[in-house]
Amino acid sequence: MTEVRPAVTDQVVTLPELPALVVGQVHHTRHTPMRHTFTHRHYQWLVDLDDPPTLPRWLRPVASLHAEDHLAGAGSLSELKANVLRCLERSGIPVDGVTRVVALTHARVLGHVFDPMTAYWCLTAGGALRGVVVEVHNTYGGRHAYAVRPDPGGAATVDKDFYVSPFNDTSGEYAIRFHLDADRVSVGIRLHREGELVLTAVVEGAVVPATPTSVVRTVARHPLMPQRVTALIRMHGIRLWARRLPVQPRPAHDEESVR
Repeated sequence: MTEVRPAVTDQVVTLPELPALVVGQVHHTRHTPMRHTFTHRHYQWLVDLDDPPTLPRWLRPVASLHAEDHLAGAGSLSELKANVLRCLERSGIPVDGVTRVVALTHARVLGHVFDPMTAYWCLTAGGALRGVVVEVHNTYGGRHAYAVRPDPGGAATVDKDFYVSPFNDTSGEYAIRFHLDADRVSVGIRLHREGELVLTAVVEGAVVPATPTSVVRTVARHPLMPQRVTALIRMHGIRLWARRLPVQPRPAHDEESVR
């Protein structure tokens, strides 16, 4: 894992009541070698790994969280929390005082989930942010985690070293900005290569308490969200391929799990 530069002062985060839904949009722009941009409606879950959602049985088919969908495929959310903290430690980020790990993630809907990006905020009891783990999945079954320690403004950088898109190799640097408060959540990622901005991706939304009523309303307005994410990734990929955007060779070993 790439070594990161620690921040001098920790950002202090004011959390909303959890669990919650983050309802908003995902925006993506490819800047070079051809421009391609889209914005889609989107929602994810915001959960404390020590206090997962407890939903009525009839809602679970459209809103179930499973630890094995993340990182090294832990059997429980407490094991997933331990895996997240190990990711920080392996990057030289201290985890002393961390008591909470809050995840921005998709839930399974009718047994299916695909998470292009999951973010884990690692916080002390007082809300100080020690670090964030960003887990990335590609459509080939690979997964990878980047551990960063944002500055007080929520910004961090890390070298890209995982093959996500067939139209980008593993070179470049990510500039990431995190925002988490009681009302709004966002993660913005900009990929730079040799001083040039290659792509921008932002997921953002308003925080909505995850009551049975709000879950039903959100799922009804955004049906089959993980299935939709999977389909849209492939659709946009086909469009870029049809426009003859060059395909980059896939590395021989890109199915990395973090343990």
